[in-house]
Amino acid sequence: MATKTLTTENFQAAVDAEGILFIDFWAAWCGPCRSFAPTYEKAAETHPDIVFGKVDTEAEQQLAAQFQITSIPTLMIFRDGILVFAQPGALPGPQLEQLIQSARDLDMDDVRRQIAEQESANADTAN
Repeated sequence: MATKTLTTENFQAAVDAEGILFIDFWAAWCGPCRSFAPTYEKAAETHPDIVFGKVDTEAEQQLAAQFQITSIPTLMIFRDGILVFAQPGALPGPQLEQLIQSARDLDMDDVRRQIAEQESANADTAN
């Protein structure tokens, strides 16, 4: 499966969908973005069960601002609507493959439990 262009119009639906979503925040003028693109495209073709989205930070400045993108490329991973990874920098193929496997291996029940505990602790300190 090829990568999917994400815009303000379709971004939230992509995030809210069940499963794994990788997002590459990039720009055409960015050298590291251009060198990372073939690696990202290959991963998209190799893992058709994962959605690989791309956000052009020049065309989608609102999304870039919303996610406080200050360095590109930035890679984000959502799983079942939950942000589980965000990091700037281009990754070599083997490291991207490790990240894909880590996203697959996540225990989402444990992730949701940790989020609930954090929200509870934050609520306690607010009172």
